[in-house]
Amino acid sequence: MKILVATDGSKYGRWAIEWVAAMPFLLQPVVRVLHIVDVASVRAPFMVQPVMAGTERYIQSEVNRLEKAAKAAKEESVALLAKLGLNGGVTVERGAVAGAIMKYAERGASLLSIGSRGLDALDRFMLGSVSNHAIHHAPCSVLVVKERPRPIRRVILAIDGSAASDKALKFLIRQVNPTPDGSDSEPILVTVVHAMPYLKYPEVKEAGKQLMQRYGDKLAKSGFQIREALRLGKPADEILSTAKQEKTDLIVTGAKGLGAIRRVLLGSVSTRVVQQAHCGVLVVR
Repeated sequence: MKILVATDGSKYGRWAIEWVAAMPFLLQPVVRVLHIVDVASVRAPFMVQPVMAGTERYIQSEVNRLEKAAKAAKEESVALLAKLGLNGGVTVERGAVAGAIMKYAERGASLLSIGSRGLDALDRFMLGSVSNHAIHHAPCSVLVVKERPRPIRRVILAIDGSAASDKALKFLIRQVNPTPDGSDSEPILVTVVHAMPYLKYPEVKEAGKQLMQRYGDKLAKSGFQIREALRLGKPADEILSTAKQEKTDLIVTGAKGLGAIRRVLLGSVSTRVVQQAHCGVLVVR
């Protein structure tokens, strides 16, 4: 699997690399770390035009600072890849941050790892806004990192029965090792969460139970430990609440749901889950 990691030299950027090493992938991934220098965006916050009389010295100073930061970030990333035993390399690119990340993601990346936040606004990277752009527009799955890497022991799989949920299920089965500490160790616990609106019809609730069981059976056959959680309420609220209660290490969800008619809308709730979750969120495409 090819993984693209976007970093800006902040702690969140470093964590995005470290999370790739912490993830219990079945196969060793090939990692490309990308740092973008957005020279065109250099301007004082109050300026309408990128260049005005008397600002040349400021602009050149900012460009020099960005170039210096990029060099330091590259050196740090190279050292970090070696320390973590990850196979790959580091690239420094000039251009608009979000556009450059999407361009590299389109070159066959299966997963984009990115921090939920970056450096302050003056650093022109703003991973917080870029990560939001990524979950909506990246051509591949996106891992949004919120914290330092931790061992993956508890995972939530949020489902609604859509094709997007099926893809999230397949990612876990095909890419993740259920027993990362060895075949004799306790397997990863996956809590399958299906949130439903408050309805009076018992057959709808029964259909939800059957849906969870279908997903759970497939995960169990692949070696995962399973827990089913049928919730009544708004999907995003129930996913976040369950994640907090169970001290979840990672939330996995599909990029899109069944649509407005079915009232599930995983496509829209994934944005809220990414923004408010205490842990990392993997949005699968």
